[in-house]
Amino acid sequence: MSAIAQKFPDARGRYGPYGGRYVPETLMAPIEELECGFAAARADAEFARSLDDLLRHFAGRPTPLQFAARLTAHLGGPRIYLKREDLLHTGAHKINNCLGQGLLAQRMGKSRVIAETGAGQHGVATATVAARLGLACVVYMGREDMERQRLNVFRMRLLGADVVAVDSGSRTLKDAINEAMRDWVTNVRDTHYLLGSVLGPHPYPLMVREFHKVIGEEARAQILRAEGRLPDLLVACVGGGSNSIGLFHAFLADPGVRMLGVEAGGRGHALGEHAVRLAAAAGYGGARPGVLHGTYTYVLQTPEGQIATTHSVSAGLDYPAVGPEHAWLAEEGRAEYTAVDDDAAVDAARSLARIEGIVPALESAHALAELIRRAPAMPREQVVILNVSGRGDKDMEILSRYL
Repeated sequence: MSAIAQKFPDARGRYGPYGGRYVPETLMAPIEELECGFAAARADAEFARSLDDLLRHFAGRPTPLQFAARLTAHLGGPRIYLKREDLLHTGAHKINNCLGQGLLAQRMGKSRVIAETGAGQHGVATATVAARLGLACVVYMGREDMERQRLNVFRMRLLGADVVAVDSGSRTLKDAINEAMRDWVTNVRDTHYLLGSVLGPHPYPLMVREFHKVIGEEARAQILRAEGRLPDLLVACVGGGSNSIGLFHAFLADPGVRMLGVEAGGRGHALGEHAVRLAAAAGYGGARPGVLHGTYTYVLQTPEGQIATTHSVSAGLDYPAVGPEHAWLAEEGRAEYTAVDDDAAVDAARSLARIEGIVPALESAHALAELIRRAPAMPREQVVILNVSGRGDKDMEILSRYL
């Protein structure tokens, strides 16, 4: 616990043994430029004021912390609060980070941003911010994800972004990141790579966390007003891990607050059928420490060390690695990680729609499914905060086919 309460990452971008910077020589200069630019921006009161203004008047912060009265009564367990990131402009938490990095790119004199996207929400948020700030925008997206998320592809193009289909590999998020990094290497002079999760080489995991920690800071103040105390449990889905680290960070030094991250159990326990990196206790294999996209963390790998294919009904959780800070929280026992399969996530989305009138993103529905499973056995006096990281508009085609 004492180690976790310290400031992480360290000067080398490490969370314990995880994190760091593993990039080709051609990217060292832009990464170092980004690290210096971010450090200067963090120390600049005017940058903070500009970001706060955009978060409030453009994105719609603060988001509500809603007491889910009917869900609480239905489950018969703890008092459940929903952190409503789905109510943000563009429909998910992703815009927090995109506004921060967009302002940073502008501050560093970049005229073009590039991004990767899986579920499309990060791509939409990037395209939205680029339009707002007058930046050129290119979004890389796996061909399979483009088919699953056609509405978001249209939204990005309507906002002026060039959406590039990626046909290599599994044609999903991992491959979109590969293409974005190739673009960055070629165009470092005028381009900022707006990475969408707490992944990649240092300073990206730190930077993305810092732009998302507003989620937990708001939730902490809101629950103290509502209940007069801190929650017993925080629950959030974990793909790369940005929404969950955004919620968890403000509570890391509070030993009485438990943290639960929920990964994508997909359609089976065999390698290639899921996207479970940290919930090994749940019987999913294939994840071990390794390097992917510039950081050392837990990665799904074949016995020969090749990056494994993954599957999830939710495109945003369909990724073979996890943020290095999550790997460290799991190793230290500060956070617990488990997995939920496709069927349970879809059922949970339908349940929240019918009980609370909220259609969550399928990513968020994974966290909800695990809470639905656990809540009946939890004491009624306990308090839970569930992060509804996005809304389900983007998933209507998937849900209609699935159901």
